[in-house]
Amino acid sequence: MFAKEIKIGNKTVGEEKPCMIVAELSGNHNGDYNRAIEIIHAAKEAGADAIKLQTYTADTITIDCDKPWFMTPGDGLWAGRTLHNLYEEAYTPWEWHEGLFAEAKKLGMEAFSSPFDPTSVDYLENLNVPAYKIASFEINDIPLIRKIAKLGKPIIFATGIAYEEDIKLALDTCKEEGNDQIILLKCVSAYPTPYNLVNLRMMEDLRDKFDCLIGLSDHTPGGTIPVGSIALGGHMIEKHLTLNRSAGGVDDAFSMEPAEFAQMVKEVRIMEEALGQREYKLTDKQIKERSLSRSLFVVEDIKAGEEITPQNVRSIRPHDGMHTKHYEEVLGKRAVRDLEKGTPLAWDMLG
Repeated sequence: MFAKEIKIGNKTVGEEKPCMIVAELSGNHNGDYNRAIEIIHAAKEAGADAIKLQTYTADTITIDCDKPWFMTPGDGLWAGRTLHNLYEEAYTPWEWHEGLFAEAKKLGMEAFSSPFDPTSVDYLENLNVPAYKIASFEINDIPLIRKIAKLGKPIIFATGIAYEEDIKLALDTCKEEGNDQIILLKCVSAYPTPYNLVNLRMMEDLRDKFDCLIGLSDHTPGGTIPVGSIALGGHMIEKHLTLNRSAGGVDDAFSMEPAEFAQMVKEVRIMEEALGQREYKLTDKQIKERSLSRSLFVVEDIKAGEEITPQNVRSIRPHDGMHTKHYEEVLGKRAVRDLEKGTPLAWDMLG
């Protein structure tokens, strides 16, 4: 069993807590520090709770090699490039981290990162990050996970390319190091992700199977899928944020622009409010409206001694008469006094 409430800086993630919404900066700074600062401010204005970076260099995440297995696969955004070339363009300079984290904190947001090798973990520890994110492609890097787990800080796992056994091994590693502060994010590693590949119901299975907090790392267009994740019990949403989707950066094309991000946050908060509690208690308004529900009424004048029939007593609105469950029971009984049409039926009227 993993923790059901987790502190990430000043933010508590857990049951009965608002979902933590994380703006992923990734490579959307496009090599410009000031643009990165602008994105952080846009995230704050849009309602994000946290900013997340990625901490690597091209040489810490791969090697400079053009053999076939070092080429980006498929026909997506980055097809036909070497991994080293792609990461050289996308990485966030390490010397920026301290300033970017400080800016986020100054604005009241949390700030953390995804490390991709032991040296990046050491660097982030020197900056005292409150949590770590394990990218889905690193979920099978057990030495990296073990090193982070030993720090005792929250670990957020993306599960985009993970089989069930990958997730289990990663979480067992955390348990072995005494770290129970785990959040699993449903994720599809396709950029952008087609809606029909999302398989959002897996969130519930992640929660039930691994007994931990869950959330969503989303790459679909728009905010519909993140809002849906709240209804399935999500506690964290991560979305890439850019200033302009047409800016030409490595991640811009599948990222949200600030206005879209703000709308998503608004709709997530509406969904949280609408979900309410698991209870049958009625609101004051519902109690008032209940007065218009069905009950048994006299619908034709009835003389004393006359028989109660389907023609003179019916189940109608409003709720002032006898409960409708007694309908069959009262048929055939006789009125003990004259009953006027429109009178709520009561037991003391029957003999």
